[in-house]
Amino acid sequence: MAAAGAARERTAPTGLLSIGQVLARLTPEFSQLTSSKLRFLEVQGIVTPSRTESGYRKFSAHDVERLRTALTLQRDHYLPLSVIREQLDEAEAKGQGWADIVPRSITPPARRHRRDELLARTGATAQLLNDSISAGLISASETYGEEVASLLSGLVALARHGIEPRHLRSLRQNAEREAALIESALSTLLRRTDAASRGRAAELAPELATHIDEVRSLMVRQALDRALS
Repeated sequence: MAAAGAARERTAPTGLLSIGQVLARLTPEFSQLTSSKLRFLEVQGIVTPSRTESGYRKFSAHDVERLRTALTLQRDHYLPLSVIREQLDEAEAKGQGWADIVPRSITPPARRHRRDELLARTGATAQLLNDSISAGLISASETYGEEVASLLSGLVALARHGIEPRHLRSLRQNAEREAALIESALSTLLRRTDAASRGRAAELAPELATHIDEVRSLMVRQALDRALS
């Protein structure tokens, strides 16, 4: 098996690097970098490595430099990965070098919706919104952000199939337990007061949440397979 893996490495295009080789190049600068973090950065669109016929990731020199720039912006400026991805893509489109990127930490204020605007945008009834608030899925407010609009849109879709907000109370409770689990996992970093530790915690939290989502989705699919078989 090891020999077969080595053979696949030898047949990879010249100049491309495996995950292990990328880690060897970048961990001296970013000691917390792991293969899991590299895969997470790929999911977030920071880098798109090529694949061998066997499905192994292969990174070019361009990929490595894009990763280095993204990790530097995240470490030194605490920018969200979505902002970093936009700035990297913009620099590439303009033919700029990575050193020409000027971090933008100021973003326009998120749009807020009044109650009537929220209902019009999502197609929800006033009763559905009220039921969602009563079930603890949405917090009552004078205005609502985009995240609430997305949540209410999902509740509208579920309501069409007879799944009402009251049926989803356990989801809210599970979400709070998962948040507490992530907070516990990051407690060592959160107890520190330095900006680097807090920034690292803010970076790891969504990554852990993504992994929990993946595990939950797999468990739901397995349960459905058993129920429908």
